[in-house]
Amino acid sequence: MPLDHTARGVFPIAPTPFDSDGRIDFASIERLTAFYRDIGSDGMTVLGVLGEAPKLDGAEALDVARCFIRAAGALPVIVGVSAPGFAAMRSLAVASMEAGAAGVMIAPPNTLRTDDQIAAYYRGAADAIGPGIPWVIQDYPLNFSVVMSPGVIRRIVDDNPACVMLKHEDWPGLEKISALRAAEQAGGRPISILCGNGGLFLDFETERGASGAMTGYAFPDMLVDVVSLQAEGCRDAAHDLFDAHLPLLRYEQQPGVGLAVRKYVMARRGLIASDTQRNPRAGLSATARNEIEYLLARLSTRDMRAGC
Repeated sequence: MPLDHTARGVFPIAPTPFDSDGRIDFASIERLTAFYRDIGSDGMTVLGVLGEAPKLDGAEALDVARCFIRAAGALPVIVGVSAPGFAAMRSLAVASMEAGAAGVMIAPPNTLRTDDQIAAYYRGAADAIGPGIPWVIQDYPLNFSVVMSPGVIRRIVDDNPACVMLKHEDWPGLEKISALRAAEQAGGRPISILCGNGGLFLDFETERGASGAMTGYAFPDMLVDVVSLQAEGCRDAAHDLFDAHLPLLRYEQQPGVGLAVRKYVMARRGLIASDTQRNPRAGLSATARNEIEYLLARLSTRDMRAGC
């Protein structure tokens, strides 16, 4: 089914698995997708920042998207289609939807500075991909250097009926969520808000009105549990589980090596065969690996899933 504003829960951002020689590992894509289904994910997102999308050529990106979509079955898949030009964006968006994607995600280029520029860019992107494709605003100023105020986000949503979701990754961003939900209550068109930043603020983001999480933390099953516990009104239990993971969440958020940490842990969990990244890449030193193992050992005393 096409993505719409009612989407809730956890949509893990999937990494793109590679063999040790850098080739796409399609078997790991199938295994990882089965894991996302088994833990109760509500959807998944591919070819995002974690998915190393800029390191794939056009044909590879579509092959990856198609493999995830086939393996997902009924699980909704959002495909990142951000590109330097609208022609490439349209091509991947249309092909992904034809393959069965639920929607696409669009990040802003880092050249945008004013609200007018941002709003105009998204109008152009929406026109390029066509009116029948639901899409997600990717708001990640720490990575893209584009600051979107709640006002310009509301403007984009109101201008573009096919915009159904915000991938919220501002930091700090709790007040932005409150402002966006307040605007809805005042009569604005509702949208889904799924949050990123590794889940680092998910415990309070859900309490502020976020619909769930869209992020790549190496324990998406924990994120599913936290969102479920919050929905059931079990606030303390949700925070207790979340707090147990905070040291590893924090370690994963290190700029430059976060992807290496995530892939290392996911490989340790058996979700992907290798933690290989494509170049250019940042690797982990032996000291860093020892630190991760220490964090996993400590976490395993409170969450047995960390025992790998």
